[in-house]
Amino acid sequence: MDGEPVADRVANHVALPQLWICRVDAYPWPCADARLNLLAGFNGRLLALNLYLAPLFVEALTDLSAIAPDLADPPDPRAIYERFMGWVPSRRHGGATS
Repeated sequence: MDGEPVADRVANHVALPQLWICRVDAYPWPCADARLNLLAGFNGRLLALNLYLAPLFVEALTDLSAIAPDLADPPDPRAIYERFMGWVPSRRHGGATS
């Protein structure tokens, strides 16, 4: 992997289905490299990126909840939301922010 170009390493950071971990580094997906790849791939089209991630968030929440239905602390939907969608930059339109 060390000889692999950076662009190829980033592009390979895809999710392992049902577990929602990165196939390359085993971090929770989308890992940092996957996020960079997604931002670059959507080229500033943040609405399109959110529309891509929304069903993945729902699928991941369903899968991760099904993996451990008897856990005392099931997956937190807010944490899963932040992991999948909360990192996407938002655009503020016009006016000053307070």
